[in-house]
Amino acid sequence: MSEGVVPITMREYSTDRIDLRSDTVTQPTAAMREAISSAPVGDDVLGDDPTVKALEALAANMLGKEAALYVSSGTMANAVAVRTHTNPGDEIVLEKDSHIYTYEGGGYAALSGCSVARVSGPSGIISAADVGAAIRKTEGSQGHYPNATLVCLENTSNRGGGSCYPVEIIDEICEVAKSRGCAVHMDGARLFNASVASGISAARLVENCDTVSICLSKGLGAPVGSVLVGSSDFINQAHRWRKMFGGGMRQAGIIAAAGIFSLENNVERLADDHARARRFGEAVNAMDGYSVDLSAVQTNMVYVTLTAGQDANQAVQGLAEQGVDLFDISPTSLRAVFHLHVTDEDVDAAINAFAQIS
Repeated sequence: MSEGVVPITMREYSTDRIDLRSDTVTQPTAAMREAISSAPVGDDVLGDDPTVKALEALAANMLGKEAALYVSSGTMANAVAVRTHTNPGDEIVLEKDSHIYTYEGGGYAALSGCSVARVSGPSGIISAADVGAAIRKTEGSQGHYPNATLVCLENTSNRGGGSCYPVEIIDEICEVAKSRGCAVHMDGARLFNASVASGISAARLVENCDTVSICLSKGLGAPVGSVLVGSSDFINQAHRWRKMFGGGMRQAGIIAAAGIFSLENNVERLADDHARARRFGEAVNAMDGYSVDLSAVQTNMVYVTLTAGQDANQAVQGLAEQGVDLFDISPTSLRAVFHLHVTDEDVDAAINAFAQIS
């Protein structure tokens, strides 16, 4: 956030809860609902929904790619990307706790028939050297190895605490991957958080990536949908897999309109979420019984470690009694995610709730 900029209160619905479970819990604002209600629509499977077309063109332009495909979720965007990039029996190189590996139901195996090579990195950020070491090729292995054909990155890194890839590392990984015959897919569910936090355009961050998925229903505040972007040839192939995976939608302009609104209005305001997350993280870290790795609080997530032997599940219940909802992610840690429905007053109340149960 620029110095002197005052965070904007965005909540427009009545609730007595402070919901920090995820940035997926956002609800459409009044202006977004107006955009939805007035959207011209057609049949997207037949290729004639003008609002879907407009969203796809906008997303491709913002990310510096040729074409885009609107899908129902980030998981579908990644699944379609993996299936289009790979053949059954191939291997994917990715970070060990990445969303594709941890939270997408094993789709890489069930839908694409791929194995994975998991790489470790601090705060979920892997290095080009480690990626290069993990790439296996069938050739020269006497048939023992699978053929690695795809490297998947995640920016920001969810399990890394919302950490951002430096653009130099992305470039280095892309160079190594392509020198070894691998494409690079960026799971950019929160790519615009990384862009706002770093001050580097989203297009520059993914300049050397072959494909990118972006989620519209997290910090950007749309109710549903993601977009997969890449070359025109790639997106033409991806259409087939979207259809096969059951992702062909009809008058999808109704929801695509919300995606257009989110990209045109809700990108820069992500800085407000980052500022609130930082203030919360610093306050909780200063309390007895909690520890926050502030170096990882780069965007809108805060991972809190319980240091006094507390049970994370009991902490979640205690916070819920104080009106604060969040998730435990291990027996000793919690995750808080900030979004457009969390106000400055909510941050104060959440800090107080942690103090009450410490």
